[in-house]
Amino acid sequence: MKKHLALFCLSLITLDVSAQVTNSSKKQTTMKLNAGIVTPKLKETKAFYTAVLGFGTTFENDFYLLMHTPNQQAELSFLLPNHPSQQPLFQKPFTGQGMYLTIEVDDVDKLYQELKQKGTLIKIELRTEPWGDRHFAIEDPNGIGIDLVTYAPPQNGNN
Repeated sequence: MKKHLALFCLSLITLDVSAQVTNSSKKQTTMKLNAGIVTPKLKETKAFYTAVLGFGTTFENDFYLLMHTPNQQAELSFLLPNHPSQQPLFQKPFTGQGMYLTIEVDDVDKLYQELKQKGTLIKIELRTEPWGDRHFAIEDPNGIGIDLVTYAPPQNGNN
């Protein structure tokens, strides 16, 4: 019995190694996106994303803040401008234009009501677009528009 169990375990190990070798030749590069914003407003930014959107802090030091969505499925980072630890490419501050974030939620109507009750300034009121998006928008302390959306099929066949 021990001999059969040992052979069975050995065959499982062999199958696993074989599967790893086969899969490794087909394996694609894994990527995880983390948008970063260079801003002097780390404290205000942390307070906003925590209080308004329920983000948590993944990591923080005196010049860098990494935050995650409530379900920890995505992260967003913030970096002080002109920090000596960073290369010149990552030192210029965001100027408050030309960027937006889209955050998909399960129930945009519920979130809209919650943010209204908190007194959050709504920049674009809740609406349904002909192409199906139901969304509203707010703005973070850095001037970044945040589109909060629940996707739906297009109305009347519009795309």
